[in-house]
Amino acid sequence: MTNTADIDRLQRLMALMTGAEKHSTAATSTLDALWVLYDRVLRVSPETAGDPGRDRFLLSKGHGPMAYYAVLAARGFVPEAWLPGFGSYDSPLGHHPDRTLVPGVEISSGSLGHGLPLAVGTVLGLRAQGLADPRVWVLIGDAELDEGSNHEALAHAGPAGLEQLHTLVIDNASATHGWPGGIASRFEAAGWSAETVDGRDHEALYAAYTAPHPGRPRAVVARVEPKN
Repeated sequence: MTNTADIDRLQRLMALMTGAEKHSTAATSTLDALWVLYDRVLRVSPETAGDPGRDRFLLSKGHGPMAYYAVLAARGFVPEAWLPGFGSYDSPLGHHPDRTLVPGVEISSGSLGHGLPLAVGTVLGLRAQGLADPRVWVLIGDAELDEGSNHEALAHAGPAGLEQLHTLVIDNASATHGWPGGIASRFEAAGWSAETVDGRDHEALYAAYTAPHPGRPRAVVARVEPKN
């Protein structure tokens, strides 16, 4: 089930971004999954964006940020008036998100393979500070799993029992290699809790995001239309 009013609003916000974006499909593929996460799951707001106890969201799939910017605008992190300037020389909304320019953005991203290792490090850093409540979410694309850095992070997180870590994989069938048995099986083999859902079904996404996974990191694979 999808809340069409929410998606219509987000698509209107995305339509305000008229710069020369070459990765609009990458952005559109993440729209529903991002909205459910920000609207119903993440414990962070514009007012708490600097609170040590906030949840963290890391966009590893940073080369297609239009849906991310639309969601941030809808949730009040950035002004809607910024959106038409997307990608222009003097706009804070670049083709890759910049954590020093965009409120609510945790990492500057865009190069594939960085987000999941950074998320693992974030969880380890929170543990070192005695912060057990904040949850860390990272969104990666299925093609990023071709990167060795992600495999090292994935292999470490399961045995380390990083329960605060949640990985959202947007599967638009663009990976070069793929995995026998599907992407979720790769995470499960490394000791993760993992589930595959329809990436356009808001209720299925919410249920997968909030499923208990004691002592294990969580992976949600959101399947969407294959990339053209």
